[in-house]
Amino acid sequence: MNIAQVVEKLISQSPFLEEALTDNLINVSSLARKLRPEVEKILKKPVQEGAIVMAINRRAPGYYFKISKGIKTFMSKLGDIIVRSDLSDYSFENSPTLIVCQRNLMDEIRPEKNVFCTFSQGVYETTIVASNSLDQVIERIFIREKMLSQKSGLGSVTIRLPEDNAEISGVYYYILKNLAWGGINICEIISTTNEVSIVFAEEDVHKAFPILLSLKKPHI
Repeated sequence: MNIAQVVEKLISQSPFLEEALTDNLINVSSLARKLRPEVEKILKKPVQEGAIVMAINRRAPGYYFKISKGIKTFMSKLGDIIVRSDLSDYSFENSPTLIVCQRNLMDEIRPEKNVFCTFSQGVYETTIVASNSLDQVIERIFIREKMLSQKSGLGSVTIRLPEDNAEISGVYYYILKNLAWGGINICEIISTTNEVSIVFAEEDVHKAFPILLSLKKPHI
């Protein structure tokens, strides 16, 4: 393994770093100085800082560069963005009777027009994100099920995605990257083919919404 290969490996381990390099947001000399100890450790020999700078500058365009040209145009076509508040999150261990409880819940709330309720089933557990007005109903119907966790005081932002979202690489990365850069913690992600709902602590919703809304604006 040579210097260029080691530098490529270290940079590719951090998508944020690769993106910042592509956008010329990082001082290459400072980065080379930081990478030098790790490069020398891997190669087991002294390495000149200038050689690392040269390796960084000569890197071929990476993953972010390949997706960035089309992804920003794609984001400008995002559909409606809907904000919901007063949500609760329940996780239950999967069981043979859990699906019956889900059916009973849907039957009970079917006449309700102003409630939000969604299920996400994994291999070992199922999560319910619902309006907190349904808390007592959920706790009553699922009383015999094993509840793994429960969170209140949540909100969500739902984004309508263009129909060709499955053909564009990096859609979710681009959305989640902007939220991460905003220092916003995500509680849950619920997605369908053309829609994604991201659940946050309620105090974070007002910070997440403008970030997500800005993705629709044309980028230079």
